[in-house]
Amino acid sequence: MSSYLNLKDVAVSYPIFDVKSRSLKANFVRLTTGGVISSNAKMVTVDALKDINIELQHGDRLALIGHNGAGKSTLLKTMAGIYEPTRGVMQSKGSIASLLDIGLGVNPESSGRENIYSRGMLLGMSKRQINETIDEIIEFTDLADFIDLPVRIYSSGMSVRLAFAISTAVKPDILLLDEVIGAGDANFMDKARKRILDLIESVGILVFSSHSEVDVKSFCTKGVVLDAGKIVYSGSVNDAYEFYANSRASS
Repeated sequence: MSSYLNLKDVAVSYPIFDVKSRSLKANFVRLTTGGVISSNAKMVTVDALKDINIELQHGDRLALIGHNGAGKSTLLKTMAGIYEPTRGVMQSKGSIASLLDIGLGVNPESSGRENIYSRGMLLGMSKRQINETIDEIIEFTDLADFIDLPVRIYSSGMSVRLAFAISTAVKPDILLLDEVIGAGDANFMDKARKRILDLIESVGILVFSSHSEVDVKSFCTKGVVLDAGKIVYSGSVNDAYEFYANSRASS
């Protein structure tokens, strides 16, 4: 299926009530929220994204580039449907999966096996699809008999392996990725990286944000540079990084 993801004049703003506007403005220089703050006597509004225009077709691999707080995570969450645009329109064709918070929906009181079903369904998988892949997911986690024990007794590495295996079992048309996830010991991280690479190759559209320029250039052909919630440059990934480096050097 031919997928697409288009954003036209998209803006995301959210109000913050019961804050002293003057105090927030005075301390904003120390924050990394991105966007622009406006205020009146009763509330503060954060303009997290403004005038975002992106058109992606099947085969596109887009990098989101910018400093912490530039708006990359907000844009990914908007594409994922977590945030609703305040203005503008987002249109898509094809299933969308986001690896933004792989631990979302994991219940520590439930077993690993039970979490595979609940988290899988949260990601849009049917029970039949989960049944067809659950043995492969369990094998990938390296959890053995722990899979039927409560997640609350898992080590942090075991919990991450479980969440990662579930999250990467889905096969979307559009993948939104925030960093290449490291999970556990060296052997498992090798497996995890290969799984991510296979997933990236299988999707129609990739939108990727990472602090690793090497990873981004390996996966992406296009790039947009974000600053204060706005796109300040759009072009090839190499040109986008050059623009970003020059803007950082001159600031």
